[in-house]
Amino acid sequence: MNARDQISIGSQSILWVAGVGVGLLTLAFVLGVQVGKQSAALHRPASHGPEEDLQDLPEPLVDQLKVFEGTARAGAPVPAPAPVPAPAAPAPAAPPVAAAGAWTLQLVATPDAAEAKRVADRAKAAGFATTTVKEKGQVKVRLARAGDRAAMDKTAARLKQAGFKPFAVKVE
Repeated sequence: MNARDQISIGSQSILWVAGVGVGLLTLAFVLGVQVGKQSAALHRPASHGPEEDLQDLPEPLVDQLKVFEGTARAGAPVPAPAPVPAPAAPAPAAPPVAAAGAWTLQLVATPDAAEAKRVADRAKAAGFATTTVKEKGQVKVRLARAGDRAAMDKTAARLKQAGFKPFAVKVE
């Protein structure tokens, strides 16, 4: 055997090959994780309705402005107002007033009838009469009474204190 027939590998070459191998394995792992995340995002269930998107919104602007008015410290959460006692006897359900410029409050819109019933029962327990409307595949729970916008804004404040997230809708 002569010197040309022999292959010699030095320790530096072995370290270099091992480093490249580890780098390639790391790259394959990271790319696999990214592909898994993309696949999971594609298989995520769609949102159930617009009210879920509204629940993710920040607090109303009035509550945010309290920080600037000095009624709350910057960075501190705005304290919740004192709870309003529920009326002794809930008002009987009445059909919505269909006058021009009439408004009511919607508590939830969901495709799940059981969820709508649960919200309606919770509102009834808090002293608010509700009505359920089925519209475009959604079950919507609204207050049974309607009124002008100012009255609905006052009622919305009471509903928020009771733990609801109402929003005003025009009565047609």
